[in-house]
Amino acid sequence: MEYVTAAPHPRSEAAGPARSGRRSLAVALLCGGLGAAVALLATRQRWAEGTATVAGGAFPLTAKGGEVTGVPAALAVVGLAALVAVFAVRRAGRVLVAALLALSGAGTVAAALLGATDSSALDEKAAQASGDTAATAAALTHTGWPYVAAVGGALLLLAGLLALRHGRQWPAMSGRYDRAGAPRSRAARPVDPDRPEDLWKALDRGEDPTDTEPV
Repeated sequence: MEYVTAAPHPRSEAAGPARSGRRSLAVALLCGGLGAAVALLATRQRWAEGTATVAGGAFPLTAKGGEVTGVPAALAVVGLAALVAVFAVRRAGRVLVAALLALSGAGTVAAALLGATDSSALDEKAAQASGDTAATAAALTHTGWPYVAAVGGALLLLAGLLALRHGRQWPAMSGRYDRAGAPRSRAARPVDPDRPEDLWKALDRGEDPTDTEPV
């Protein structure tokens, strides 16, 4: 007795990668956006505290993350821009932008961890407060905000790795406004330059209303 096995439907075979792509896209957007926000927020908080000796007394000093190092904030902005740019490019361009996103996250983590024990910002403030260029900050303590910035960088790194792994399955921005000379799906409609409504309609279709050459 012969058994006939039904062949899998093409739609069911394509549904798996599509669902995986949507999930990875959602996770990457969440991680990238949240990571950049966390890193930027953390750099605006106090990273280090200490004192300087001024007129025989202890003068309190504080240093925010941006004063300790501006690298995490700058890389967080770059990573956020790269996350958006992933959808504007295709193929090799998408891989390069995804790599930039991952590198931005890794750089944010490294810079934040290095800044967690950096005392140079407080030493500069101690020298200014005391008038002694050789003065350094005393009673130096560090907060946990550098590690929060590192967590933000790790989220950006994860978003970049997801883009590298699953980016080819993600949608791209429409090519509606591609440069002139790209193939068009349909012929451009004639535009009457004396009718403003025709000009607006042409712009809405992604056409150049000043281009009078036949397509």
